[in-house]
Amino acid sequence: MQKIDFFKYQGAGNDFVMIDNRTGLYNSLNSESRALICHRNFGVGADGLILIEDHPEYDFQMIYYNSDGEDSSMCGNGGRCAVAFARDLGLVKNQETVFLAVDGVHSATLDQDNEIDLKMIDVKQVQKYSTHYFLDTGSPHHIEFHKDIDQIDVLNQGRTKRYAEPYFQEGANINFVEPSSLDHIKIRTYERGVENETLACGTGSTAAAIAHYLEHKTPKNIKLKALGGNLRVKFDTTDDKTFTNIWLKGPAEFVFKGQI
Repeated sequence: MQKIDFFKYQGAGNDFVMIDNRTGLYNSLNSESRALICHRNFGVGADGLILIEDHPEYDFQMIYYNSDGEDSSMCGNGGRCAVAFARDLGLVKNQETVFLAVDGVHSATLDQDNEIDLKMIDVKQVQKYSTHYFLDTGSPHHIEFHKDIDQIDVLNQGRTKRYAEPYFQEGANINFVEPSSLDHIKIRTYERGVENETLACGTGSTAAAIAHYLEHKTPKNIKLKALGGNLRVKFDTTDDKTFTNIWLKGPAEFVFKGQI
């Protein structure tokens, strides 16, 4: 059997297995193998698997898989952890980098406090309903506001809503948000592909911050408290209601390395 060298990183408790695939050595990994690596009982254990690969135009390319081993949409905390891993591989110069992900090109900077700022894609359409918001921040997100999210059964409510109309099998990530103040919210997220609550979600935090701004007329710089740590989202808006210059900031830390 093939031996794989891996590295484990986490961002606000959102954890990922990282693999350096610049030589193409691990191109043969199939969905079953990827899911086994992410399995918390029989593998390394992670919310997702990220491969770092070479790209002719950018510093690197980020290939992301959910913990079920399948292709996924963008992962914000995964992107920040990919930048930390790329830095440790020597791919990041002058504390800045530009890389390609599934939703397009991203830039990132490494702060002096060792946190990573990741620029997200522009958000051009936000759908508001009587009970929730829906928007795509690189991944699709359903946002609900509640007074006390600690009392919510995120696993079961999230799973039900994730498969319900209009999402069905393709699904959406389900976020439960509790405003603490105009510039501070708490968030809990059920992630599709992981099919469980995660300790943090970067694209979900981005979506929640935008929805909070629209719902409560807040500043454009929002602090978020997730189960696994703190994140920050800041953005600009244009006259046509496009959200641009969106930045997701938070920790991204090496945990351990090994071989499986």
